[in-house]
Amino acid sequence: MSPNTLGALFMMASMASFTLNDTLIKLTDGAVPLMQLLFLRGVLSSVLIYGVARGLGTLQFDLARRDWGLVALRSAAEIGAAYFFLTALFNMPLANVTAVLQVLPLTVALGAAFFFREPLGWRRMAAILLGFMGMLLIVRPGPEGFSLWSAYALMAVVCVTIRDLATRRLSPGVPSMTVTFVAAVTVMGFAGVASAATPWVTIDLWLAALIAGSAVFIIGGYWFSVQVMRVGEISFVAPFRYTGLVWALLLGWLIFGDWPTNLTLVGAGIVVATGLFTLYRERALSQR
Repeated sequence: MSPNTLGALFMMASMASFTLNDTLIKLTDGAVPLMQLLFLRGVLSSVLIYGVARGLGTLQFDLARRDWGLVALRSAAEIGAAYFFLTALFNMPLANVTAVLQVLPLTVALGAAFFFREPLGWRRMAAILLGFMGMLLIVRPGPEGFSLWSAYALMAVVCVTIRDLATRRLSPGVPSMTVTFVAAVTVMGFAGVASAATPWVTIDLWLAALIAGSAVFIIGGYWFSVQVMRVGEISFVAPFRYTGLVWALLLGWLIFGDWPTNLTLVGAGIVVATGLFTLYRERALSQR
């Protein structure tokens, strides 16, 4: 399996993990204040990551100063992304926030090409833009939903771009589980401080099960998102970020009964076709 194909699989796994986490969070139906929920999830995920990493012997904190600087930058970007994304989400339609965030494949690919001189041919750029068109058909954001709060969504895009590019520059010897653990602890700390602004509520067994499940999936999301920036070419794996929308459509139908419209299905088809063509071309080039 080529590094590009492996990177594409990591990206799809990351999007699936994040979407499953979001689904479990949505199932709490607002019964728990968001910051309390994120803090509790962060505690569980941090403990699980630490236990697994210690058991596998992949937790290492003896890093070079340069790598610690990149990990610190990545963690700060993670906090900024969480703050700006949640602020935008609370003040503008979900479809519009989603549309802004889907600029990420383009910004990350362009950032890698500009700063790291990674290849970005016209075919890969076309795949990113076609995937973006498919996304617009899925979410169909309305012009009335864009406002000054859109700047917060754009800042979230900037933060995630910085996070991913910082991950790309980490030394190969830095364990991904260490980066994952630091990310989980960072978000947990941010949510813990923010949760002090609202009263906490009692957690019943059902809510505890949902939070525990989301903690498991967020670990996958964190770890795969680190891995995807460490293998393959960013411009190749970038279009596979759109697969998160396909997972959202599928889970929305299976769990919440939200049957997609015809335009939504067309958009999903474009996203899937773009990914399949990209994988096919990579396989053909490898054989050649």
